[in-house]
Amino acid sequence: MRVNAWNGWDPLRHVIVGRAEGTVVQAPEHAVRRDYPDDGFPLGTYGPMPADMVAEADQQLDDFADLLRRRGIRVDRPTPVDFTRSVSTPEWTHESMFGCMPPRDLLLTVGNEVLEATMSYRSRWFEYLCYRPVLQRLFEADPRMRWEAAPKPRLTDASYKAGFWDTYNDLPTETQLARVRDYDLVLTEAEPLFDAADVARFGKDLFVQLSFVTNRGGYDWLRRHFPDHRVHAVTSTNTHPLHIDATWVPLRPGLVLHCGERLADAELMEFFQLNDWEIVEAVQPASWDHPPKLSFCSPWLAGNMLNLDANTLCVEEKEVRLAEQLSSYGFEIVPVPFRAVGPFGGGLHCATVDIERDGTLEDYFPRRYGRF
Repeated sequence: MRVNAWNGWDPLRHVIVGRAEGTVVQAPEHAVRRDYPDDGFPLGTYGPMPADMVAEADQQLDDFADLLRRRGIRVDRPTPVDFTRSVSTPEWTHESMFGCMPPRDLLLTVGNEVLEATMSYRSRWFEYLCYRPVLQRLFEADPRMRWEAAPKPRLTDASYKAGFWDTYNDLPTETQLARVRDYDLVLTEAEPLFDAADVARFGKDLFVQLSFVTNRGGYDWLRRHFPDHRVHAVTSTNTHPLHIDATWVPLRPGLVLHCGERLADAELMEFFQLNDWEIVEAVQPASWDHPPKLSFCSPWLAGNMLNLDANTLCVEEKEVRLAEQLSSYGFEIVPVPFRAVGPFGGGLHCATVDIERDGTLEDYFPRRYGRF
């Protein structure tokens, strides 16, 4: 075993696939509120996800893990804990945890390093425990592995803007977009905060989305932590930014997919085009006429895909139009039943973390432009 991954498209050799087992609808907290009145969890209520949904999601995750193994890819899985328990630090107590389906939110592999993100939800503060057995085995097996953890945040009330969720969703769209551009969202700058899934890896360049879970301090911490990389803060025209991997999706060198409803800023688009990258606008999602129960993901989860290599993409099986679009660029498409996993925290990319890919650190952007 070895840790090595510089981007999201080199040939995949080793991956972590999450589990739905034990996932709960989180208790309300400053950073996030769940409100599913039609699905049995109106605002203020919380508890285990329905057993039938858990069983279906875990079956799809298990089948996906088996598909990867049949292709010669080593697969590790997290170890769930009791997510229904209340958790606390000396400064706060929270009535639930969340789950361990989306390892991409927590873990970031850059070269021979696996980095544990801060996490900005109190319900996810202890989620790292689910991955420690895997990381311990990697550390023992690979003498070159760097096992790092960003500073565990305090997550006191000072880290959040009081009453943010009382008013934000009722604001006009243009007001919401202006607040995204100005980074006037739920997190303050009291401490660095980031989710790993807000980082897109393009070799020497790392793009960090400022979002509901990643603040400027989190971006700055990442910039300092990876001094040999160029680390860029980015935003898009998204009123509810949460993770970059269904908005700005690297497919292979020279080709990036973006969500047409979340346009990147003009300077980022110019930077990519100046460096001879083609920017492809994803087709509208095809399979979300009836969103799954208890899902907090947007229809653009369709773009949350996993590269097996630079020519092979795992795509949710119902996203036929997207598969046809990507096939026209020469990709082999591997259709994967994964719709039932969405309510547990995401799609095929969210549900995985690269541990080993073939390849070395490359510079895909030799030309500078603007702030990039």
